[in-house]
Amino acid sequence: MDIFRAGRQLRLIAEVLATSAECEVPVWLRGGWAMDFFLGEVTRDHRDIDWFAWAGDAERLGAELARRGYRPVAGLPPEQQIDLLKDGQDLSFNLIRRDGSGRVVVGGGPWAGSPWPEDLLEPHTGRIGNLSCPIIAPRAQIEIKRMMPVWVPGSPRRAKDVEDIARLEAALAAGGPERPPP
Repeated sequence: MDIFRAGRQLRLIAEVLATSAECEVPVWLRGGWAMDFFLGEVTRDHRDIDWFAWAGDAERLGAELARRGYRPVAGLPPEQQIDLLKDGQDLSFNLIRRDGSGRVVVGGGPWAGSPWPEDLLEPHTGRIGNLSCPIIAPRAQIEIKRMMPVWVPGSPRRAKDVEDIARLEAALAAGGPERPPP
């Protein structure tokens, strides 16, 4: 594991959290880092840092992060996701919104309006060391990792997703990770 890369990524996570708090834009960690924050430890190298943010906050969040040196990079359609780069690290903010029924759905792009798992934004805070972070619900993380090859045909089931699902299920079966008081 590249501890220097993990350290850079953890610093960027802290910076995004501080930025989101300053501009009052909620964000939720997703993907591998969300799993690690739920488990309370870094389990593997991470290629990027994935987030969810409300589509209506995208412009404000993007502008605030740009002021802090994050550069936009080409990626998915901007109404679906904001892709940024800082210190050689990739960050993506998948945009969400609520539909007429109040469900959390894909905020834009070709899958706009497609529902995310119902428990996606149930309140969960993960922690690594002294850094706490809002994360998507662990059961939603499992569903997303299981369903991605179904939702996006041609997207292969990745070995790391299988391993992540096993780690999350084991932690949930054991009642969640034990954590010392902050």
